[in-house]
Amino acid sequence: MTLQPPGQTEQNRATRAREAVLRYLRRFDEGEVIRWAFRGMLIGTIGVLAMDLWELNQQSPGTVEQPGAETSFLPPEVELREPAEKGIDPRSYLKVDETKLRQPMAFTLGQGGVLAAEGMIDPGAAERLATELETRGEYVETVSLNSPGGSVDDAMAIGKLLRDNGVATEVADGALCASSCPLIFAGGEKRIAGKQAAIGVHQFFAVGEVRAGAEQAMSDAQSTTARITRYLTDLGVDPAVWLHALDTPPRELYYFSADELKTYKLATE
Repeated sequence: MTLQPPGQTEQNRATRAREAVLRYLRRFDEGEVIRWAFRGMLIGTIGVLAMDLWELNQQSPGTVEQPGAETSFLPPEVELREPAEKGIDPRSYLKVDETKLRQPMAFTLGQGGVLAAEGMIDPGAAERLATELETRGEYVETVSLNSPGGSVDDAMAIGKLLRDNGVATEVADGALCASSCPLIFAGGEKRIAGKQAAIGVHQFFAVGEVRAGAEQAMSDAQSTTARITRYLTDLGVDPAVWLHALDTPPRELYYFSADELKTYKLATE
């Protein structure tokens, strides 16, 4: 029997292991590999997010409020490690009435079939819009958004309602669409973003009296992220857009540039 030097034996083992991995990966097409890589990124980000939310819950006495509400109405631009990945900061363009934006979302039909949707996305906003569309739906062609965010469930319900009715969405110059509001924006048949509109996302969490433990926070984060991922995919929007939300602290915002809105298919115009 011929004995191989120890170094040669280790090299052969490494070669066989590498070939075994390559044979396994060849069983999948390139698209499947990419999808699994994306899922891996989501899972890792969700884990960090869940721990962040758990720590925030532990530090906050009583009810957990909407992120940023007690310090500044409009969170500052997020500072990322890589300047090349940084979104733009369009806050200087904003022309908003903070008093109106703090109120529950109101719907006002204007000229040209434009229905203005302004204010917080409160629980029940989707039902009010459904009633509005039943009453005057034939006149509504576009929903113009100006909202700091709010209820995720109602945001997705509104987005689905708009897509089912073939209604367009827009965020006009000087308007704000933040936090969960882009989920409504994604529902438009056509999605128009003004050059001076502020569209941004960040982490968010449920408001409640009971503080969630780490395991519950992880479960809630995974469930919400899965629902948002399926929702965006069904609407034809790249779900990778939501990685910026998962990566951005609750008291900051990641503002999308015009190129990013197009790349992620969040805006069509």
